Amino acid sequence: MESVGSIIMYWIIALSIVIFSVLTVTTRKILRAATYLLFTLFATAALYFKLDYEFLGAVQIAVYAGGIVVLFVFSILLTTHPGDNSEKLASRKRLLGFSAALVTLVVTGYALISRCANVFTRLPEMSTPDMSRIGEVLMGTGYGELLLPFEAISVLLLACIIGGVVVARKR
Repeated sequence: MESVGSIIMYWIIALSIVIFSVLTVTTRKILRAATYLLFTLFATAALYFKLDYEFLGAVQIAVYAGGIVVLFVFSILLTTHPGDNSEKLASRKRLLGFSAALVTLVVTGYALISRCANVFTRLPEMSTPDMSRIGEVLMGTGYGELLLPFEAISVLLLACIIGGVVVARKR
């Protein structure tokens, strides 16, 4: 049975993740967006620590909150003037953008739910998975394992770094 304090702490962490995520994508100052992203990543690490996944929380802080946010800030400082506001987006096609976002939400939600249902029906004996099994699922190459998407994201980040350097050299 969960204690009331544990449930309250979960809701505080979840609410901070939602609030800082929304602030990350709605602010017009780019360094402020990177700072809000940092807070979102720290709150996600707090959620991992609350679930007693200490290693995953430490990796979240070291890799994402430490490395990725520093990379973003470096890229921002390399390519733009950090104090400038971003331009306000034209709203001529706001309805089209909203409908595309809604369709994307539905498709990714369906993909996520069907994928997670498939993974968890394959592992009925795991009511409380241990870290070694989670590591096998995250870094495995078999069906339902996630090494290929992880590597694809790392290649995408490398392409972003190269693109940032190319844009900065043109200036």
